Amino acid sequence: MGPAAGAEAEALAGSGLSAPRLVAAAREELGAGARRRLPAGRALQLAGEVLAVAAGLKPALLYDCGAAGPAELRRYLARLREAGLAPGRLHLLGAEGSALVLHPGLARRRLAAVLRARPAPFMDVSAGRRCPALCGPAEAEAIRGHLATLLAHLGAAEAASAGPVSSSEVVPAGWNLCTIVGVLLGYPAAYAFSMEEGTENCLALTPLRVFTVQASCPRIRDGLRVQIYSFSIPESLCVELKEVLDAWCDELKEAFRAQSDFVGLCISSEVVSLPAVAL
Repeated sequence: MGPAAGAEAEALAGSGLSAPRLVAAAREELGAGARRRLPAGRALQLAGEVLAVAAGLKPALLYDCGAAGPAELRRYLARLREAGLAPGRLHLLGAEGSALVLHPGLARRRLAAVLRARPAPFMDVSAGRRCPALCGPAEAEAIRGHLATLLAHLGAAEAASAGPVSSSEVVPAGWNLCTIVGVLLGYPAAYAFSMEEGTENCLALTPLRVFTVQASCPRIRDGLRVQIYSFSIPESLCVELKEVLDAWCDELKEAFRAQSDFVGLCISSEVVSLPAVAL
């Protein structure tokens, strides 16, 4: 047995559900046109991330394993359900080529909470700034308008949907998708920047506190650690955002206690400075 085959056998060993079945679902439904087949470990991670959404640990995940579209993702999610994973309702949201898998109720509640939040949890990292800062009232109000539009869209899509997996496409005219996706993914604060200045930002060599959330998922495989969250907050804004971060942490712990698919929640953080940061 070669190294690759040995690693795959290890990834599939000792599963609670049928790990080979979950890997086959990802490869067969999401791997069309791929240069190389999806590694078994990544396929199990993806199943774990979907399960984290279905279990209510985060509102959404951004699909980034390949070029699969909504039809392929719907088939993949149906295969997961057939395997006994993620039996609740899910929604696929398409936006300018991005695809997100949403927990419909949790995503709507997250949008509504951010719309009510004062101060707004949006961090301005426009390239023209000397350092990151919370968005001003005008910028925050514009973002809230986009979030309100998205909330209405999701409500209408859910009302018109039938079946366990629904889907819709939103046209984000003038939206900063970095900000909108950050909110949907459940980050306590989302980055924003001036669209007129392009996608550049002021985060180069800026100390960033990177938060990572992991938990074990024995339902899929004994010893499988799933990364549920990974996001950063400029260290200079952590004191200003302390209440927001503490509330997010408390809500996550409460959601974790309410489910039984994951064990061993670990929330960690470290400070890094990078020569360039892509958002």
